[in-house]
Amino acid sequence: MSTTRGARARAREEVTAAIKDEARRQLAAEGAAKLSLRAVARELGMVSSALYRYFPSRDDLLTALIIDAYDSIGEAAERADAALLEKGDGIAPVRRWVAVGEAVRAWALAHPHEYALIYGSPVPGYTAPMTTVPAASRVGLLFIGIVRDAHQGRGVAEPPLSAELRPEAERLAAELAPDLPPAVVAALVAAWAQLFGLIGFELFGQFNRVVEDRAAFFAHAATQLAHGVGLVLPRA
Repeated sequence: MSTTRGARARAREEVTAAIKDEARRQLAAEGAAKLSLRAVARELGMVSSALYRYFPSRDDLLTALIIDAYDSIGEAAERADAALLEKGDGIAPVRRWVAVGEAVRAWALAHPHEYALIYGSPVPGYTAPMTTVPAASRVGLLFIGIVRDAHQGRGVAEPPLSAELRPEAERLAAELAPDLPPAVVAALVAAWAQLFGLIGFELFGQFNRVVEDRAAFFAHAATQLAHGVGLVLPRA
């Protein structure tokens, strides 16, 4: 790449970053439904036609923000798991599960408006494209990996599965983790949803005047969810 092209690429990256930063500020102030390319351009001192060269529509900008948010929360979760694994062999899968959950919670508390963008109410008129799927899958795949490691190692305590749910559990297992028992996959999907529900309750105020020590409450609840998936602490 020539020096001129390199400078142009850096300039484009800087402008793109500035547009996203202003869009995030508007998310915090107005919410995703009111995000406006014209308003972003105005705050940055750009004409709308110039901004459209970076993001042709509001939906393109929303998609970029959503992918960034999913990647950021995914990186936080992956770092927490990697840091625990660096301590050596013998780390119980349930401890990995809880550590990842706590990292997701910490990220959500530090980035409430971005969390709301990806796990809150859908944005009216917006449908997320398939390009968001790889980033959106990072945390879920990490939880699946933790359970898979347990299944391949010490094993898991397979949870009960009703006859009525078995067909759906088998479908989920075939799609998400064919190497895991259907009962485990069904429990994992339920636990994943409940974990994010706990975070949403805290973040959006449903725990106000109910739960005071929220960090301890979350760690306890995440541990119980891990047990429900079949992860158990080793005997002392």
